[in-house]
Amino acid sequence: MNDSTSSSLPITQNQALFRELVSDALAHARSLGASDAAAEVSESRGLSVSVRNGDTETVEQTQDRSLDLTVFAGKRRGSASTSDFSPKALRETVEAAWHIARYTAEDPAAGLPDAEDLAGIQDSQTDLALHHPWKIDAEKAAALAIRAERAAHDLSPLITNTDGASVDTYEGHFVLGNTRGFMGGYPYSRHGLSVAPIAGKGNGMQRDYWYSAARDAARLADPQALGRYAAERTLARLSARRIKTGRFPVLFEAPLAVGLLGALVQACSGGALYRKASFLVDALGKPVMADHIDIFEDPHVPGGMGSSCFDSEGVRTAARDVVSAGVLQGYFLSSYTARKLGMRTTGNAGGSHNLRLASRLAHPDDDFRAMLRKLDTGLLVTELIGQGVNYVTGDYSRGAFGYWVEKGEIRHAVQEITIAGNLADMFRQIVAVGADEITRGAKTTGSILIGQMAIAGL
Repeated sequence: MNDSTSSSLPITQNQALFRELVSDALAHARSLGASDAAAEVSESRGLSVSVRNGDTETVEQTQDRSLDLTVFAGKRRGSASTSDFSPKALRETVEAAWHIARYTAEDPAAGLPDAEDLAGIQDSQTDLALHHPWKIDAEKAAALAIRAERAAHDLSPLITNTDGASVDTYEGHFVLGNTRGFMGGYPYSRHGLSVAPIAGKGNGMQRDYWYSAARDAARLADPQALGRYAAERTLARLSARRIKTGRFPVLFEAPLAVGLLGALVQACSGGALYRKASFLVDALGKPVMADHIDIFEDPHVPGGMGSSCFDSEGVRTAARDVVSAGVLQGYFLSSYTARKLGMRTTGNAGGSHNLRLASRLAHPDDDFRAMLRKLDTGLLVTELIGQGVNYVTGDYSRGAFGYWVEKGEIRHAVQEITIAGNLADMFRQIVAVGADEITRGAKTTGSILIGQMAIAGL
């Protein structure tokens, strides 16, 4: 992409003002009698442009700002927010939060993070290259989207329509502070390009899509290449049919394998654990995956979608093993959920940070073709439909689309099927992980081969 720039957004010039607003809010909370308080001031703006069949369909511009405050009266807490940054509105917001805090029930787990867990000045000022403004207007954005859509159309006359193409750009900044001495913030950006071609006609129509996302627009996929690939995926779906019911090996394409990693995060999140709403309650230190699987969390990847030197509470982040040789090494905890569990925060208030799943059995040449050969005969899954995951029991049942594979070769597309299993079993039955890694959001993995799952078809 050539329309990127390293110039700063004018809104980021408000960092000093935001620090002053946070300080004023905290000081006023203290003056009212609050035992502790935390405040965050943020603003952002975005542009989203979608096109369809060569014409601009929608142009959406957003601009938001907010001051969010939590005030503590011992173990009672109250929260309030405002988009008005005037001194009067700030005082009224603090007073509203204080009023709520005084009359809510006590919660023994409530409170700010412990001071020793908070990020220091050096941590909070580390530059992780998260802000890459994109100097692009609606007209240029539409032109890029049209290029991607046209490339999809031009690949084959069988591409008969599209669900459109879109370009999105979003950036902002924030300052977070609390009465235990933490103050930090930074600017950030996210950009994306997507296209969804349609092939065939009538009952034989098929649709697929592809997208590219990055903090730096210079790292987005070329529009023509993205459009062609999306079209190739769509064309491959034509003449899809059902298969017989049975139990077979299942290969999750890398973009869907990321979802399996997300399922582990959900099951290991503090909120699910303290509510006993996870099949991985009390699993710490126990085998939860095949013994060749490692999952590593690195919050400090430059430009990473999940990168940050501190979490949404101001707790410092650190690289760590989440799973090592199949054994669960850590949960994903905020200060609150850690207290509920009698544990210590892991710096994951707000979510996980740049997770990578890998296999100790993998080789650099284990590309997608190699993974098909490892699958041998079974199902390649490229799309999942519906939610169908019970995190209390681990039961997993999803509608699916994919391809039937025999002797390592794709034979035909498959539709109108359901795949089912249990996440606990699926995690332990991971046979191989491909070198065809892809990053979606804050998670990275290659394709994942599960030894056996139930497939409901004809």
